[in-house]
Amino acid sequence: MYTGSIATTSNPRIFLSAGEASGDHYGAQLLAELRTRHPDLTSFGLGGKEMEEAGLDRIVRAEDVAHMGITEVIRHMPNIYSKYRRLVASIQKRRPEVAILIDFPDVNFRLARELKKLNIPVIYFVSPQLWAWKRRRLQWVQQRVTRMMVIFPFEESFYRARHVNATFVGHPLAELPLPTISREHYAAAHNLSLAKEWIALVPGSRWKEVTANLPTMYHATKILSSHYEFLLPVATTLDAAQVQHLVTELQTKFTEHPRTIRLVPDAREALHHARASVVASGTATVQAAVIGNPFIVVYRVSTLTFRLAKRLVHYPPEVWPPSRRDTETNLPIAMVNLIAGRRIVPELLQTHFTPHGVASALRPLLDNTPDRELMIANLAEIRHILRPASNLTAIQQVCNAVEELLPGKALKSGPNETASV
Repeated sequence: MYTGSIATTSNPRIFLSAGEASGDHYGAQLLAELRTRHPDLTSFGLGGKEMEEAGLDRIVRAEDVAHMGITEVIRHMPNIYSKYRRLVASIQKRRPEVAILIDFPDVNFRLARELKKLNIPVIYFVSPQLWAWKRRRLQWVQQRVTRMMVIFPFEESFYRARHVNATFVGHPLAELPLPTISREHYAAAHNLSLAKEWIALVPGSRWKEVTANLPTMYHATKILSSHYEFLLPVATTLDAAQVQHLVTELQTKFTEHPRTIRLVPDAREALHHARASVVASGTATVQAAVIGNPFIVVYRVSTLTFRLAKRLVHYPPEVWPPSRRDTETNLPIAMVNLIAGRRIVPELLQTHFTPHGVASALRPLLDNTPDRELMIANLAEIRHILRPASNLTAIQQVCNAVEELLPGKALKSGPNETASV
């Protein structure tokens, strides 16, 4: 039962913006919780299919603006900008009382500027990785964001040291119970063999990521034993038919030693039942960690994007000591490794992301080895770190912040102070 504060506004208008699969999921959860408190709530903005099902009036569809990498965003900029202008027009016309922006910084920071002009309070949930790069954007947070709700513990101290009203609310994924579907029922639902072990392939939530990562993952399946079958979760921001077409193309092109690949709708169930997984860098790595599934991280973008990122990304000492780079001077990219403060999962970056590299890194996690046991223990530690400190969920804490900012509720603290970056 909810026992927090109830705002005086009976039918609040809320603007939400989430441009990726994980943000779409969190946005849907926020809407569901807010509607239990305010049945007459109206909401509009940018979101995916889950948010639409939860009641969001989608001014712009997330699947139309989700692009990755520096060069890729530049190429799609005209389309993204037109969608952005549509969102701004909807804000100006409908005047929401509170805005919730979820990650997706290239669009959301600009929306925050427009919201600030209209004196609409902004809650930013799931911080972009400003502690890694684009540190100058901290000024935008200080100037435009009313409350920053962060899901990684080191982010709270990072922001508070820079005069941002930030709160660690825990990671929503760490709060979830493990999937309850049995292995037998899961096999029957997805036409899998109970006699074989399963490996999850998680190439990303954007089509560009899938086309960049899935072919190499598929080639790696052909190196591994035929005793395995493969699960391919399809994010809500993707077209399942399009993904299936790509899988069929790969199977048709490389007919020798075919491997069974089943498309499945739920990444958490796939990770729960998989023996081990190959996961593209992103939110799915945290999903795998909190579920306790041993995995390796892969990452590939355009050469230009990677070179630029390598020059621009610098972690503050409280996140990762600058001297602790790998033999190729790379910093860790997997959030799991940053949370742990040490490299607990293998990372295959760029040229190291090859079929043989994937198969070689995966094999120790498939058998009952010390490597597998150690990783499972380390992932259990990550789950504990990511759980909220209070007895409220992350979603409840964000909704509390929303209610504190609705008309008739006094702010608990003043606006962010401007400070040097």
